[in-house]
Formats: sequence, C-alpha cells, structure tokens
Amino acid sequence: MTMSAGWYLRRLSAMGPREVGGRTVDAVRRRRWRSARPVCPTVTGVRFTAVLPPGTIASVAPDAAKRLVAEADRLMAGHAEYFGVPRDDLVDPDWAYDPKTGRRAPWGYAFDVPYRDEDAVGDVKQIWELSRHQYLTVLAAAYALTGDERYAERVAAHLRSWWAANAPLRGVHWTSGIELGIRLLSWVWVRRLLDGWPGAAGLFEENPVALRQIWHHQRWLAAFPSRGSSANNHVIAEAAGQFAAACAFGWFPSSARWRADALRSLDRHLRSNTFLSGLNRELASEYHGLVLELGLAAVAEADAAGVPVPATVRIVLLRMTDALAAVVDDRLRPPRQGDSDDGYGLVVDGEGTDRWGSLLATGDAVFGRLPWWPEVTGTDVRTPLLTALVRPRRPAVSRPASRPAHFADAGLTVLRGPGGIWCRCDGGPHGFLSIAAHAHADALSVEVRQDGVDVLADPGTFCYHGQPEWRRYFRSTLGHNTLQLDDGDQSVSGGPFLWTRHARSRVLVADTSDPGVARWCAEHDGYLPSVHRRRVELTAGSRELRIVDEVRGGPRRAVRLAFHLGPSVVADLVGSRAELRWSRDGEDRSATLDLPGELSWRAHRGESEPPLGWYSAGFGRKEPATTLIGTGFTDGTEFTTVLGFHG
Repeated sequence: MTMSAGWYLRRLSAMGPREVGGRTVDAVRRRRWRSARPVCPTVTGVRFTAVLPPGTIASVAPDAAKRLVAEADRLMAGHAEYFGVPRDDLVDPDWAYDPKTGRRAPWGYAFDVPYRDEDAVGDVKQIWELSRHQYLTVLAAAYALTGDERYAERVAAHLRSWWAANAPLRGVHWTSGIELGIRLLSWVWVRRLLDGWPGAAGLFEENPVALRQIWHHQRWLAAFPSRGSSANNHVIAEAAGQFAAACAFGWFPSSARWRADALRSLDRHLRSNTFLSGLNRELASEYHGLVLELGLAAVAEADAAGVPVPATVRIVLLRMTDALAAVVDDRLRPPRQGDSDDGYGLVVDGEGTDRWGSLLATGDAVFGRLPWWPEVTGTDVRTPLLTALVRPRRPAVSRPASRPAHFADAGLTVLRGPGGIWCRCDGGPHGFLSIAAHAHADALSVEVRQDGVDVLADPGTFCYHGQPEWRRYFRSTLGHNTLQLDDGDQSVSGGPFLWTRHARSRVLVADTSDPGVARWCAEHDGYLPSVHRRRVELTAGSRELRIVDEVRGGPRRAVRLAFHLGPSVVADLVGSRAELRWSRDGEDRSATLDLPGELSWRAHRGESEPPLGWYSAGFGRKEPATTLIGTGFTDGTEFTTVLGFHG
C-alpha cells in the first residue's frame, strides 16, 4: 500500500509545529547518515552481569516448562506460524522473505526502503515478526531449562546469520523503531538465558559484530524516537528496548545517557498512554497487554541493574494490572476493542500459555492480588523469570476495594450477569492522539459473551497493510455491533492509521449498583446533525440484555443496525427473531435475539464483495461468522433489541 500525496497532506495536518520541527530534524539526520554512518566505538573487556538469581529456573512449573520445550522443538524442526501463515524454513531463514506473498524486501539504505508498499516489499509484518527474535528467546529459555546445547547453538547460528544479513542502516529491519526496541529486549533475554552456555560471551560481549549491532540499535533509537501524533505504543517499545539494553549491555560511552533518556521517555509515555483508571488510551485491548509487558520487562531490567525507577512507573503498571483484572471475563479474556496485531513484549512461553493469565500472575507476584481479582489457575515461564529480577516494592497508592465496572475516563463499562454473562459497552473517546491510529469507528458498540464465548462479537482487526478493503471493513462502523447512518462511518478515515474526524461520545448513565438490573446509556455526535443514543439494560433474574437505539434530530436517514455473532454461534433467522445455538465444554447453550421489527433483517456470512460476515481471531486470520443486518429509516422511532439467554 503506497501513500498518496493527499495522505501526506492529511497526515501533516494532524501534526503540531513541534512535531513538524522534530520530523524535519529527523529527515536531515537520515540524509546525513546515508553518506556518513555513525561509527561504533571500540570497547573491550566488558562482562554481562545481569544474570538470573540462583534457583530461578528451578522455580518454573513443570507443565509450563513442558509447553516451552515442545514449542522450542517445533522451532528446531523449522516450523512456526505467524499471522496465519505457516513457515517451514526456520532452520535457515531468509530474513528478507515474506512467505505470504513470496516477495523479498529490497536491499539498500534503510530509509529508502518503501516498507508500506506490498508490491515492492511484501507483507512487512511477516518479514518483521521473525526478526523481533522472540522465537530465539524461546529457544534460549529451552536451553536454560534443559541444558541442551542444541538450542543454544541454533540461537547463536541465527543471530550470526541475522547480523551478517542486516548491516546497520541497511534493509527493511532498520526502518521502524518498535522493531529495533523489541529486538533489543529479545537480545537482552537471549544473553541472560544463555548465560550457562560456554559460548555466550563469545556470541555477545566478546563479539565485535554483536557489539556493533547493539550500539547501532541504540544509536538509532536515540536519534529517531516516535514523535507527537505517533507517540503511542511504539515509543514505549522503543524506550523499553533502549532502556533494557542500556542496563544489561551498558558497555558504551553513551550507555549512561541512553539509559537516563530512555527511562525519562518511558516514565513520561507510560503516563501519557494510560488513563488514570489504568486502561490504555489507545482503547485497543491487545496494546494494553503489549505496553504492560514492556513496562514490567523494563522494571525488571532496572532492578537487576540497580537503577532507581520513578515511583510513577510502578504506579502506572499497578493501575494497568488492576484495570486488566477488572475487565476480563470469567475465562480471563479481555475486551476485543480496537486494533490488535498479536504483538508481545517478551516471549518465553510455549503454545497454550494464557497471555492474560500470565500477566495477572506477574502482577500478583509484583504488586499483590486484590481480593476481587479473578483466579489464575494456569502457569507460565515468564512470571518466575521476570519476578526473580524485580525487587518487591509496592507503590503507596490506593487501589479499588471492589471490582470496577465503569471506567469513566476511558468510557468503558462492563455489565455482568449470572451464568458468566459479560457485556462491554463502548462510550469512550474515539482513540489516542490526533491520528487515533489504532481506533475503530465503533462508538456505542457492545460486545457480549457467556462463559467466555463470543455471542455478540467484536469482529477484530485481521490486517493493517496490503488489503485496504479488508482494513476498511474491520474498523468500520458496519463492522461493529452498533448503528450506521447513510452508509457512512461515525468517524472519518484518512488512511489505514489515520482518522481525520473523530466521533465524540459521552456516557450518560453507568449504574451497576443494583444487583438486579445494570444500566448504561451513552450517545455520540458522529452523524451530526443527528445524534445516536443507545441504552443497555442487563436484567439478572431473566438473564436478558435489552438494547434500545434512538436517532435524535436531523433529517430522515437510512439506517443499518448490525449484530455480529461469534464464529461458534449458529443462527436461525426468521423475520426479526434469531435463535442462537453454540456449545461450551461439550454443553449446548442457546439464546434468542429479538430484533427491531421496524427494520428488514438479513443474515450475511463470509461475503467478500463487499466484505461482510467475518471474524478475526488473530492478526492475519479470518473465518466466516454470521452477521445480522437490519435496514430501514429513521422515523422518530426507537429500535429495541432483546437478547435472552436460555437455561
């Protein structure tokens, strides 16, 4: 996907003067570095001291270790899957190859590589993902757990191969700061987990090639931070990786300055990226997880190196952990809100490990769980490794006495009912910063589950680059459980990561104090002069969810009301009533969805021209799912939908 001149103008209009000035300085520096690359200083006699405390590996639960080793063995055989695309070439990977399109990214000066152009480069996320080297942290962890040197030797071979194929400032892997930051964090953990291997020092601190790569990564991050309207999760990954490397690999004349600057950036941007309630300001649930993982990993490096961390860093991470504990459903699944690209901060676990349970387990070890937190029964490798480095130091800050249901600053409300009924209501800001890069046009949408099963589902994300029609669909108003007017989105898109007009929402009622009936009401102005108002009531006794939509003011307009069902839900639609069926753990479940009779209803499933009726369980993956669309007009009437759970 190449960007037009119009996109650049729209993008420029979203920047303030300070950001424009900073980007101008960046452009000048890139031009200068083309002909005069910075030279890495010579360092000798350095040692790696940020090792795990004795006994850490022995504290890993046997079942978590078993999953990790099984994952490592798959990788050793050359097998992996990224974003729905299998790979069987990991014994000796081509670092510029995209298995999805079959293309190879071009070589050359990094800032000349057109990484957004799939025709020239391929799917850049497929190329970048392997080079985050998080599969190498898995192999290194397998060595630490088993002592089998095959894992360590494979890690060393791949690192040497990558360093040889990706000279500093050359090629696609030097174009994005988030990739450099996460890669540095992976290298820190690879070195730590290989510490017992005789070749570890020769691979890292005694290896001039490794030293040059580590220095250039940090120099790049110091020179080209994400700025202004782009200072979202990317800048946190950049700061966390820079900080981790400057702590663990503090071998260079600039290390102290890089460490101090990265810590200031991390502190500042953790606060700016997080509501006081603890939810991530991008309102994209998986980025909440990514930022929390990065922050916890950075604190672990600070404590391992004896570097004091501002209290505000730990306070933000504590609030984020409590917020996560508050919003997950009974199966520890968070909302599926906003963009998701399956990004992780640190990977040392095998398939089948629950990401959110792992984060809550780490939060429990670092901050202490509250009585209302959901129970975590699974195990993971990452928690004992991280918490072995973190010094017990709980911030002196008040924490919720009971489980929060309404997050006023984020506009997110969770209604809960008997039998594991969970309903997320969205009345918050459109997104974060002027471009709201990872937002969807989903104001007033609802997401409903029972016992962790998606009933009224948020369809997800599916893709970022290369497939613009699918990108538009999955973040559109019609692609969410809300109401659309005149076939348009509530917020106006200016590109795949750019919104030029943001719908403004406000929550009017969020009352969960009555155990019998929970109520929520909100409205947004995305369709001025009309205003869309929605009321939601969850009645515990009848296990009934009532949704009332009203369009207030403005002319007569075309309406489409969408309800997206989860992929495991089967629907029989007759007129304006849909009978829903699914199963959970071998038990049949059912519900009735009574839809507004004022609209004409039709079921859609797996349609491509245009896209409609899809669910994306993860980035790069999609599967058909039933979407119910009601069409009609605003005639001053209310549209009432009732979802009743049986049994």
